[in-house]
Amino acid sequence: MRISTRFTIAVHMLSLLNVQTDHLTSEQMADSVNTNPVIIRQISRLLKKAGLIDVKRGSGGAYLLKDADAITLYDIYKATEVVEEGALFHSHENPNPNCWVGANIHRVLELILLKAQDAMENILKETSVKELTELIVQKRNASQ
Repeated sequence: MRISTRFTIAVHMLSLLNVQTDHLTSEQMADSVNTNPVIIRQISRLLKKAGLIDVKRGSGGAYLLKDADAITLYDIYKATEVVEEGALFHSHENPNPNCWVGANIHRVLELILLKAQDAMENILKETSVKELTELIVQKRNASQ
């Protein structure tokens, strides 16, 4: 399973909400993400359900419910992706049980892939939206 674009779009949205002083509409966020406002509204529902944002109906716009330093990329990942143990990687079906490699590959590979997923999740847990937006600001300032 690949991580869907919902995750990176949601990170983009929350970063944008962190640096903007006004509440943003789905159209404004869609303009920055360069996508359809319907996609933004779909992801907004996931983020709202997770308690990360709230949205005022009409032209009220979206806003963060928590400080940006209290929202990690893992929080966003959990809000936008199906997170189960071992869900990031899927093994191929039905290796040949009569082959010594085929008979053992899944048990061995599963341990390694679980470690890889744990490492990725730990990095996401260590990174907040505030840290990410600070890096974005640094990049912008360096290019000016």
